[in-house]
Amino acid sequence: MTTNDDDYKMLELLSTTGFNGKVFAGFKVHPDKEHIIYPLGNTVIIEHIAKNTQSFLQGHTDNVSCVAVSKNGKFIASGQETYMGFKANIIIWDFQEKEQYCKLELHKVKVQSLAFSPSSKYLVSLGGKDDGSVVVWDVAKKESVCGAPAAVQSAGMTSCIAYCNNDEDKFVTGGERTIRVWTLDIANRKIRPVDCNMGQLKRYVKCIEVAPDDDYFYCGTTSGDILKIYMANNLLSKFGPEKDKYSQGVTSLALLWTGEILVGAGDGTVAVIKGDQFKKTKSHKIPGSGAITSLVLRGKGHQFLVGTEKSQIHRFNLAEFTREQLRDCHFGSVSDIAFPHGCSDLYATCSQSDIRVWNAKTSRDVLSITVPNMTCNAIELMRDGSGIVSAWDDNKIRVFYPQSGKLKYQINDAHNKKVTAITTTSDCRFIISGGGEGQVRVWKIKDQQRGDLERTMKEHKGEVTCIVVRKNDRECISASFDGSCIIWDLSRGTRHLVIFANTLFKCVSYSLDESQVLTSGTDRKIGYWETYSTTQIRETEGASTGAVNGMMVSPDGDNFVTGGDDKLIKFWDYGDAQVTHVGIGHSGAINRLSICPNQMYIVSVSQDGAIMRWKYPK
Repeated sequence: MTTNDDDYKMLELLSTTGFNGKVFAGFKVHPDKEHIIYPLGNTVIIEHIAKNTQSFLQGHTDNVSCVAVSKNGKFIASGQETYMGFKANIIIWDFQEKEQYCKLELHKVKVQSLAFSPSSKYLVSLGGKDDGSVVVWDVAKKESVCGAPAAVQSAGMTSCIAYCNNDEDKFVTGGERTIRVWTLDIANRKIRPVDCNMGQLKRYVKCIEVAPDDDYFYCGTTSGDILKIYMANNLLSKFGPEKDKYSQGVTSLALLWTGEILVGAGDGTVAVIKGDQFKKTKSHKIPGSGAITSLVLRGKGHQFLVGTEKSQIHRFNLAEFTREQLRDCHFGSVSDIAFPHGCSDLYATCSQSDIRVWNAKTSRDVLSITVPNMTCNAIELMRDGSGIVSAWDDNKIRVFYPQSGKLKYQINDAHNKKVTAITTTSDCRFIISGGGEGQVRVWKIKDQQRGDLERTMKEHKGEVTCIVVRKNDRECISASFDGSCIIWDLSRGTRHLVIFANTLFKCVSYSLDESQVLTSGTDRKIGYWETYSTTQIRETEGASTGAVNGMMVSPDGDNFVTGGDDKLIKFWDYGDAQVTHVGIGHSGAINRLSICPNQMYIVSVSQDGAIMRWKYPK
């Protein structure tokens, strides 16, 4: 069966959280000091700090690589990355209307950095390493004014750009062995660069901050020191510190009204230094944060916000130099999601080395569990709320206390390869796991303190991707990459029935009365099967491209939802097998999704690190 695109209704996106640490482009604070603007995949999010409300700017086709906000607060500019051979778009957004103002297209593959002129008349953009050009845009006319190569051929990649605070015709770029001051000549439609004289010094500049009076500017380098260059003669004035340089380089800079410099380093250090001697006066290292990607002042700098590579946002008080964590979320691909039985206010997700429990209404995490250097592949919540059961790639099953997040017990060597799928029975007496070697194992919970192997079921020849237990706890169905779904008799530990198809099965779900099962995988087909005979009764196209990775039938049995490599959430009518609603928002493949027990919303997780909450259609 097929569906007509014109018949689709759009799912309403209620909230979203998460960053992808690999592409996180930092964040900006709006001049009203009340909103922060940051990218999440292909979406730009405007979030009110106090009210905790979000607006979504959607129009990019791939990950947003940089964001800039005009000085008057009227415009937001965002640039994206794309594939080799394609042009990367810049979109200017109207802040008040939360709508697209114009789309600019000239750079290839990636837009590296953006900056508005003081009056917001011009926008200057810097292309990535495959483009290597600087372009000036007229915001009012929505067209390019002029462009030029960002650096001479002997220099490396140019990585950052900064506009002057008072001069409409001057900006600075920096990168590998290159620092340039540019002058805009509107009459002749040219930009004229002057290379700064660095003497024998060779540095890779990662960030630039221009002084309020435009007399000089500072450059942070990968060598861990800071350069001070005068704008008038383009000469290096001084650099430092000579000793005790910043580990893993200087990644962010901001200038305080006192004349001091706020420094963010690659090892997570935030410091205040004196502008002339580069002497450190205050310092704080944020544990487990990764590199500092953003330093943004609120007001005159009595408070400032810090963004990190590990998807954290912190608020610092300058006087006491104390910090408060505002945001903390997954920074990599999110693998799985689970709701507690009968509860829609909380849900749990897992990603790489951490598990988090979220408040659905506020989109804030209430519990974080970290197992360093391991990857969590799947999670399940005990029906009685006694534990969070998780499957890990070090062949272990770990069960955590849901209140404290402390380890309750673990099952070592649960599988010969990684544990890839996990579920529990409704009476909370058994844990059922699937492994990379294809085995399905049943573990009996003893005294809530350990799990003993009850039986092993060996039929699958490939990785087990999904396990679902029937309501009576007597049977379960497992999906595998070997092209089979097997219905198991749990009391005897034997195969009851098997489904074969020419695909790598990735998800399976029972219908409401459990007379049917729905399957899907890499062939993009959604199959309806009878459970008593495994006869296929219907097949429909589940996606236009890529695999279908997640599927769930609604609690009332009238609908089901799917998500996969096409990055779309699809809401289906179960009886007609027709798509009625589509959700667009993810910029990475959707790994899993779930409908909350009271059917108020749908939560989906994806490879781009995003967790999105959608309004359930009525």
